[in-house]
Amino acid sequence: MKRCIQCSVAYTATDWACPGCSFAPPIIDGWPAFASESAISTSGFRPEAFAELAALEVGNFWFQARNQLIVWALKRHFPELRSFLEIGCGTGFVLEGIAQAFPQAKMAGSEILSAGLPFAAQRMASAELFQMDARRIPYDSEFDVIGAFDVLEHIEEDESVLAEIHRALVAGGAAIFTVPQHRWLWSSIDEHACHVRRYRTGELREKLDRSGFHVELETSFVSLLLPMMLASRLSRKDAPEQDANAEMRLPRILNQLLLGVMAVERGLIKSGIRFPIGGSRLVVARKIS
Repeated sequence: MKRCIQCSVAYTATDWACPGCSFAPPIIDGWPAFASESAISTSGFRPEAFAELAALEVGNFWFQARNQLIVWALKRHFPELRSFLEIGCGTGFVLEGIAQAFPQAKMAGSEILSAGLPFAAQRMASAELFQMDARRIPYDSEFDVIGAFDVLEHIEEDESVLAEIHRALVAGGAAIFTVPQHRWLWSSIDEHACHVRRYRTGELREKLDRSGFHVELETSFVSLLLPMMLASRLSRKDAPEQDANAEMRLPRILNQLLLGVMAVERGLIKSGIRFPIGGSRLVVARKIS
């Protein structure tokens, strides 16, 4: 069910014209824009970063390993997934991976910056794509699962986003997140990436509890590689602003080696091991109220 971001009327329709106030989102670069004031620029992300990500994601161990972990978690908890919305879909790399794993599911993706949507459309022509501020989701009780992967750390009002996700989920629906973790890993790379936080252990769980969710799965990842990551961050701690993707550009052999380490880690997580610390955190939470 759609929800008007102007008057909050919930309605069912094939288009976006609100029957209550007649509001319809403007079309920017070919997509509906529900937060047109932020479609061109925002403090949370850099528009030029989409081209950088599109060139990096396919061959990089971290993006590949994160996708594999996300798909595993979705298959474990939602084997009958029918509808999925990704908040902050970026270039569509994660959305494409989920669509391949769940070809029967209806896919939707949103971005705060309209500059990302052409990249996502190239990968996911069949998905419904639109520009949106995650603090105002134009749906009520619509999706089985909503995902946000390395997105919440860009938003000051992350609990407002969780409340909106809760409202946009069907009864018994769920949300899945990945976030960067541990404040002691903060470096100039986080600043260049426009992060407002790295989550402390348990922080996202606490916020989900307050937002009407029950956490079903929670684990750190990038745990076996944490010593390497910590060394990299410490070496940059007092350095001037740096390229957020600098540590992702690796020689091919090293990249393959790290992908293998992440595969071992994923196997341990699948066997039931939950890592207490790691560069990132994966959380799956069910809507309960």
